[in-house]
Amino acid sequence: MTTTARELGRRFHAALITGDWPAIRSMLHDDATWTLPGDNTISGTVVGADAVVDRARKIASYGPSFELLHILVSRENMALSLHNTAQRPDAILDEHLTTVCRLRDGRIADIETYLSDVPGMNAFFV
Repeated sequence: MTTTARELGRRFHAALITGDWPAIRSMLHDDATWTLPGDNTISGTVVGADAVVDRARKIASYGPSFELLHILVSRENMALSLHNTAQRPDAILDEHLTTVCRLRDGRIADIETYLSDVPGMNAFFV
């Protein structure tokens, strides 16, 4: 599973930075979920592959760079370690995060994101 998980992580990151939403959708189970901390426009849990893609699209619409630091794998799952940065006239985003993907049958079933700066994310994603 480790090679498959690592490759899935590479493909997910590549699709995210290029805005290839159909590719992201193809990597998800129909009942996939994504949970983000905080209290802002992208926080909480979304359910369903289309909702996960919509969230990725919404995050990308704010213009962050998604610098891939590491792809981490466990026996059955994978995680992306990222450094996201962006700037608007009234807010700066500079956060480290890990997006943990629980896999089922070679596709993403659940995503949970852990952040280094939840207050900064709250201020940026208004």
